Amino acid sequence: MLNFTYENPTQIVFGRGTVAQVGRLIPRDRTILMTYGGGSIKRNGVYDQVMKALKGRPVLEFGGIEPNPSYETLMKALPRARREGVDFLLSVGGGSVLDGTKFIAAAIDYEGEEPWDILAKGAPVKSAVPLGCVLTLPATGSEMNRNAVISRRSTKEKLVFTSRHTLPKFAVLDPTTTFSLPPKQTANGIVDAFVHVLEQYLTYDVNAPLQDRQAEAILRTLVEEGPKVMKKPKDYDARANVMWCATQALNGLLSCGVPGDWATHQIGHELTAFYGVDHAESLAIAYPAVMRHQRKEKAKKLRQYGERVWGIREGSRDERIEAAIEKTEEFFRSLGVKTRLKDYGIAKGLERIGARFQARGASLGERGNIGPREVGEILTLCRK
Repeated sequence: MLNFTYENPTQIVFGRGTVAQVGRLIPRDRTILMTYGGGSIKRNGVYDQVMKALKGRPVLEFGGIEPNPSYETLMKALPRARREGVDFLLSVGGGSVLDGTKFIAAAIDYEGEEPWDILAKGAPVKSAVPLGCVLTLPATGSEMNRNAVISRRSTKEKLVFTSRHTLPKFAVLDPTTTFSLPPKQTANGIVDAFVHVLEQYLTYDVNAPLQDRQAEAILRTLVEEGPKVMKKPKDYDARANVMWCATQALNGLLSCGVPGDWATHQIGHELTAFYGVDHAESLAIAYPAVMRHQRKEKAKKLRQYGERVWGIREGSRDERIEAAIEKTEEFFRSLGVKTRLKDYGIAKGLERIGARFQARGASLGERGNIGPREVGEILTLCRK
């Protein structure tokens, strides 16, 4: 097992009716900026629950944060937040709203000229306005980690930053807030969580059996519970299990002492930036191709994954590996998430992705063995 340091101070408040606890979770002397997306929280009643919990408190609002939150939109929040002395941010929505809120929290306090430098140049986040969240879409795990992914429309970039200062102080996870999610968003969330686990699990063995089995438990649970929520959207227990899986998938615990891959995410970010596919859709396209391209390097873990998650025990070593990859693709497609570039009409301009990694001097994967040429080969596999 590799060396690691783990810290996660986020308070999780989980279960039915827990949105009512927001009022006690935010100090009473704070001026609150509540952030949200396109307005679904007003249609499904979550907005009213939050406002009731915060009755009598100074609450400002900033709506319209998109999926793949854009830098251009988020920057519009800064003048008012600074002018009104906002000293607590409350994200109400899914992971995109929360990622955007993390950026706003960091940008309010940023002393440099261009807050985009936090993402593009790795400018340090020395402080941030504290924040909490009411999560309505389980997917990204952002509710219990320090990461945020932001897009910039003007340059077609999608980049990540991470800071301990943007860890949420609390996360309210009420599974009933997910009952009204459209099937596509539900499916995307399941795929997102599933691939988050694989990025930390399907690498190479460092004799960390506990982390392996924790990862396998989440994967098996998503395989079992995911179809249930697709068939019965108001199945509380299934929704609760998926929600907790998504949080556990990327709260840092699985990555303790083990190598991480993340090549799929980096390739997927470029697919989203250039072609506008949803984040989870980009992962479902890229991950099977990465598995096939890296099947020799990942062979031991691929066989373990096939046996422990999918029950694959028959056939040669290569046959078991291919069966595990096919099972993964079948699972994504069973949820309604497609797994080929052609399914989205993407055929041209893919060389731009390799060129972008070339310009950055990037080496992807847990072994750093995926460069621009290998990215091109992976994208070719995404077509087939």
